[in-house]
Amino acid sequence: MHFETTVLQLKEFLILKGFCNVSEFQCEVNVENLMDWSELGDLEELKAWFVNQQQNCDLYVEDISLDQCRGWMYNDSLGRIEHNSGSFFYVQGVRVTKSSMREVEDGWDQPIVTQVGFDGGVLGLLRSKRNGVPYYLVEAKAEPGNPDKVQICPTLQATFSNINQNHGGRQPKFVDLFLKSSSHSSSKILFDQWMSEDGGRLHRKRNRGMLVEVPNMIDELEIPSGFKWISLFQIKKLLKLNSWVSPHIRGIISHL
Repeated sequence: MHFETTVLQLKEFLILKGFCNVSEFQCEVNVENLMDWSELGDLEELKAWFVNQQQNCDLYVEDISLDQCRGWMYNDSLGRIEHNSGSFFYVQGVRVTKSSMREVEDGWDQPIVTQVGFDGGVLGLLRSKRNGVPYYLVEAKAEPGNPDKVQICPTLQATFSNINQNHGGRQPKFVDLFLKSSSHSSSKILFDQWMSEDGGRLHRKRNRGMLVEVPNMIDELEIPSGFKWISLFQIKKLLKLNSWVSPHIRGIISHL
């Protein structure tokens, strides 16, 4: 079977059945879900790559007391824990009242994490094609709170504080493909929405979820070993494995 031919046949069939407004992108997504069209490695090779990324990750995380956290302080006047740069996030308290619809009907107090500016960052997934077949660029990314240290994450997963390099480090990879996508004349934004986060522990936080397609990126874009082009079918198969795929990818592809 040929991917592009199958997409064309599906579109012709749907138009014949009266679905005249169906887009080629909608047809592509449906065909992507039918089978693994990848010519860049099958599912077992992908699993082996990811396990290798987990096993060779040297990120070490240990529990320390809050007063040992370098760069973080307690702000007495505001009553919260914050970064000395004024960026990233802070831990504040909230008091909940009129909670009759919840398990604790008379309200409660709790600490909550607040992103500075409330808008967390950009969660961007890059899409490109090779021989007509769509692929998505993912990263095996290590985060200190991940249950298995490394998860399969979007191409770009960064707060605006990190994008602006408030941490003093380098700018995240591939940020220009999302925030300056107009500089690529042939790029196409397929999805661009503000997505909410967990309101039980994050205060009014949202992230900008993006799916951007740029032609000819697979052979032209130099990617580090922690990144990989994979198919949508493979992403959805990996969703069935415990803690392998990050919730950010799930959020971006949920509209597909």
